[in-house]
Amino acid sequence: MVAGRTILDRQIAELSQITRDLLIVGGEIPEAPLAGVRYVADLVPGCGPLGGLHAALSEAQARVVVIVACDMPFVSAPLIRHLLAIAAGPDMPDVVVPRTERGYHPLCAVYTRACLEPVARRLADRQLRMDGLFEDVRVRAVTADALAPFGDPGHLLANLNTPLEYRAIEAKGIQS
Repeated sequence: MVAGRTILDRQIAELSQITRDLLIVGGEIPEAPLAGVRYVADLVPGCGPLGGLHAALSEAQARVVVIVACDMPFVSAPLIRHLLAIAAGPDMPDVVVPRTERGYHPLCAVYTRACLEPVARRLADRQLRMDGLFEDVRVRAVTADALAPFGDPGHLLANLNTPLEYRAIEAKGIQS
């Protein structure tokens, strides 16, 4: 729970402004599934986020897929729209991914179907690092400066994996 809402509720509220094809990849289907959300199992189980990307690219209705990790409460629709606009731009990269001083953020990025074959190859070879995929596809990195109009990149791209990370966000004052 972040400011009285689950991270999933926050993400669905933002992403449903952009698409009606919402997928939750991996894990079990809950007893009370969320309306308007498709649950998709990993097609190649046990391969972490790269396996999830593979399932999403295989099952999505659109040519592009937005991937957002389940622990990112502050991803916003305007930020995602910006990444999608770059993906549709004149150079049409295969991946549009934020890159800050913390490195790439491959779990808040846009991937096109052109990534499906390279992802499948990497899964078959058990090369499971998400950023390793970037060696095989055309990548457009979006800098922190380019993300700043949408909010503090550190906040927008924050992951809450541990109690320490949660307390750090609380100490800053939870926004949005």
